[in-house]
Amino acid sequence: MTDWTETYRPTTLSEVRGNNKARDQLKEWAETWDDHRQAVIVHGSPGVGKTSAAHALANDMGWPVMELNASDSRGADVIEKIAGEAAKSGTLTGGEAGRRLVILDEADNFHGNADYGGSREVTRVVKNANQPIVLVANEFYDMSQSLRNACETIEFRDVSKRSIVPVLRDICRREGIEFEEEALEKIAESTSGDLRSAVNDLQAVAEETERLTVEDVVTSERDTTEGIFDFLDDLIKEKDAEGALRASYDVDETPDDLLNWIEDNVPKDYEGAELADAYEFLSNADRWLGRVRATQDYSYWRYATDNMTAGVAASRRGDKGGWTRYGPPSYWSKLGRTKGTRNTRDSIAERIAEREGASVATVRREILPFLSAMTHHCKNRELTVRMAAAYDLDESDISFITGSGKDTNKVQSIVADADELKAEQTVEHSGNAFLEAERSSTETDEPTDGDDDSDERSQQTLTGSADDTAADDTAAADSATDEPDADQSGLSDFM
Repeated sequence: MTDWTETYRPTTLSEVRGNNKARDQLKEWAETWDDHRQAVIVHGSPGVGKTSAAHALANDMGWPVMELNASDSRGADVIEKIAGEAAKSGTLTGGEAGRRLVILDEADNFHGNADYGGSREVTRVVKNANQPIVLVANEFYDMSQSLRNACETIEFRDVSKRSIVPVLRDICRREGIEFEEEALEKIAESTSGDLRSAVNDLQAVAEETERLTVEDVVTSERDTTEGIFDFLDDLIKEKDAEGALRASYDVDETPDDLLNWIEDNVPKDYEGAELADAYEFLSNADRWLGRVRATQDYSYWRYATDNMTAGVAASRRGDKGGWTRYGPPSYWSKLGRTKGTRNTRDSIAERIAEREGASVATVRREILPFLSAMTHHCKNRELTVRMAAAYDLDESDISFITGSGKDTNKVQSIVADADELKAEQTVEHSGNAFLEAERSSTETDEPTDGDDDSDERSQQTLTGSADDTAADDTAAADSATDEPDADQSGLSDFM
């Protein structure tokens, strides 16, 4: 049986359900693209029709589509080759006014791969594009701020139950499926605004029955997932290695989250040698998950799951009776408490990485600790001012790096001095263009007493210029090895 989400994908914007306002905004963006020439970010929860709307828009406008998925190819070279060329070049074979639509799906994943240059390259492509670009994202604020600022934004909201049910009803009629209206309503309620999941659930249930009833939907829900607490009880106390592995198939958790659940709750029942063995298997699972993150090869997930489930169950020695109070991973609450700090750190790291041409990970691991040590509590004030000017830091940024309070007079005065320094550098790097123009105008207006005097002054000027030039060249040669290029920015600006 074919995938119904593809079979019944909208072919025009008028068929997109549940987001009429966003749909109209997207159409207006396309029709007026020649006026603003900006890319657009279409963001919202998974399954609400973002990518389908982008393809439907292309059909309505008569534009050919070039699509790039961030989960497949995120390197800067791939983005430049595919998205960059598509954004620059029109098409002679179709499309209104030679246009084509570039769709960058899962664009919020480019930020997660900033170490490979993907995020910066996407931002550059978007700013220089000569073709309409739609960036599709689930998490709007996971994208870099520079990328968000370079685009228009349209939000797709969760699809309401009253919009999902007619879609399911229409599919049933086209497929010749008998159904109870309450069954369709139950599917629409259980998918929490995710239209794609509703269609998938409908297909999964319809394959197992001739007439769709509410009982079929309820049974399907009960069979597909198992509560995390029931799973922990099976894993830690009851199931053998094979049983624990099979039980994990019915748990709606990613391997990363499942590892956190198990790691935090195993010590509540295991101790001594069995706990040491369990943690050895959990350590192996963490290594496999690290390999997944490094290579994006998700086939390694199965090795991680084998270790964290079958391995932990095999470590058990003796019966584990009674009731245990399991709880969510403490790691999650720690992430919640430190979210603001991590966001500040990452924002600073992105700016430094862009200026230094380094990866965000390198900045976080090596450069930020270096800066923090040099400017601790702003004791080296001149250095702190130069750092703030070089990286355009505000009070909260300086407070984060130096450990000083952002509301103190010391930090605020450093920001003020940094602003003055940036203004001075702007004038200095302008090359005194206006001053030279004014000087030339003044010299032109000066009266001359005679040809001989004029010739003599000209000869002296030429001679003096040659001498000055030679002197300047000598001085430049002497200092070339000691001073950085004036156009370079970053650490060299304030070290």
